[in-house]
Amino acid sequence: MLDTSPLAPDCFPDLPPVAGLDMAVSEAGIRYEGRADLWVLRGQPGTEIAGVFTRNNAPGAPVIWSRRALTARVHRGAPRLIVVNSGTANVFCGRKGVQAVCETAQGLADVFGGTPESVLISSTGIIGEPLDPSRIIHKLPEMKRGMSDNLWEASARAIMTTDTYPKGATATADICGRTVTINGIAKGSGMIAPDMATMLAYIVTDAAIGQDALQTMLNEFNATSFNAITVDGDTSTSDTVLLVASGTVGYDKITDAADPALTDFKFALSSVMLDLAHQIVRDGEGASKFITVNVAGAVSDQSARAIAFSIANSPLIKTAIAGEDANWGRIVMAVGKAGEPVDQDLLTIKIGPYILAANGALSESCTGAGVEAYMKNAGIELFCDMGLGKGCFTVWTCDLTRRYIDINADYKS
Repeated sequence: MLDTSPLAPDCFPDLPPVAGLDMAVSEAGIRYEGRADLWVLRGQPGTEIAGVFTRNNAPGAPVIWSRRALTARVHRGAPRLIVVNSGTANVFCGRKGVQAVCETAQGLADVFGGTPESVLISSTGIIGEPLDPSRIIHKLPEMKRGMSDNLWEASARAIMTTDTYPKGATATADICGRTVTINGIAKGSGMIAPDMATMLAYIVTDAAIGQDALQTMLNEFNATSFNAITVDGDTSTSDTVLLVASGTVGYDKITDAADPALTDFKFALSSVMLDLAHQIVRDGEGASKFITVNVAGAVSDQSARAIAFSIANSPLIKTAIAGEDANWGRIVMAVGKAGEPVDQDLLTIKIGPYILAANGALSESCTGAGVEAYMKNAGIELFCDMGLGKGCFTVWTCDLTRRYIDINADYKS
């Protein structure tokens, strides 16, 4: 059992029930002993779901299945079902992996109703080990009897692998004079980099919003939350973020993401997604520092994004910060290797409030007690002003410590 990250929040937030949705967890013994490793979420008939998935070219069978299920025609009276297991990713398992997904979906449909096409499946854990679907199917009747609308923390724990704490967030918003709830849970600790990472995230709401509008909003806010974080630069094969709307709040369903009635909802949704994304970084394997990388003054937002990720993914920068060393030369290196336009005479680099380099030269504030003391903080902010344009982007990451090596060297044992 891993020690809880020093960057973890004090406690799991109080996530309220969301009308039209219930859930159950179980110990299926897929890999872990004595802990929940299986979660089922059920949405009432008419529930809408949007999703984004990994862009890794070797995705797992659950991702391939869920991409199709997301757009499959679902019987009007059928529930929408999501099942998640931890411990085995069911990736690169050939026909056995595909068969495991098919049998799991059929098992859900047999127990909860509907068709296999109405089931979305996520798996996380070891790559290359086939999933035994019988372990899941055996637990489903018991889980159906134990469905509850108030198992959020238990659900967040059930989807964990190397996570050291469960991750949740909640918010409310106003739509057409009605209060709607947004809850989210996520898992992720290592193999974190766009697009997206070894992360799973499930955001749910009782708002009445059509799938197309949900998908548009999810795509937009995913770009600046889950696709703006990195722990180690490795993109997983299993990434899934789903946005689920039960539609129980009483107003006419909104089908256009540009509808002004969604203004407050968009702010709340983006806040929940960013909160979960930050928690994933704070639980980065072996992390001791939470790092914000701000790049401004680039020739475009895309250029700023490339530079920010070049900095955030640099092992030299991440290890320097772990050692509490304000090594600004490594930041210059990372800016230059991004392959984006740079004018050294216009570049400004700051760590926290301290300007370390400006106008192509070392700043007098680069050394001294102030910057040394700042580097001992748990939160570190890096800032680069390229001086070339209006492009900007922010990426969040963590430091790279010896503990990261320990965790990953022993992960399969």
